[in-house]
Parts: sequence; structure tokens; C-alpha cells
Amino acid sequence: MAYFSGMQDGIEQGGKIVADVVSALLLLAFAIAFFGWLGGAIAFLILEAGLLALEYVLPRDDGDAAGVVR
Repeated sequence: MAYFSGMQDGIEQGGKIVADVVSALLLLAFAIAFFGWLGGAIAFLILEAGLLALEYVLPRDDGDAAGVVR
């Protein structure tokens, strides 16, 4: 799935970016609260790397046939 669809305007795209940044900061705050400064930073980096990898392997709307059930 594409991050921005063709039907979104600039305000929707900006709002989506702001929501993602706020979510990442909230995840970082929880990671630091649970694991301390160093452990929290490492946990946050591992979590974000996993989320970005997941975004990379998910099918997109541009014609990829992955995930299609017939």
C-alpha cells in the first residue's frame, strides 16, 4: 500500500506525517520509561527498523500481485 494515495491533498499528507512523528515520539518515550536511556534508544531503533522492514515487504497498490487470494 502506498504511503500517500493519489487522492490525498497536501493537508492530509502533512497530517499523516505529523501523526507518524507523534507516534514515534510516544514509542520512544515508552521505550525509555521501560528500558532506560540506552536500552530505550536501542529498543526504539529495533522497533522502527522492524516497522520499516514490514512497510517494505507489504504489497503496494501499483499492481503487485503479492497477497492476492484467488
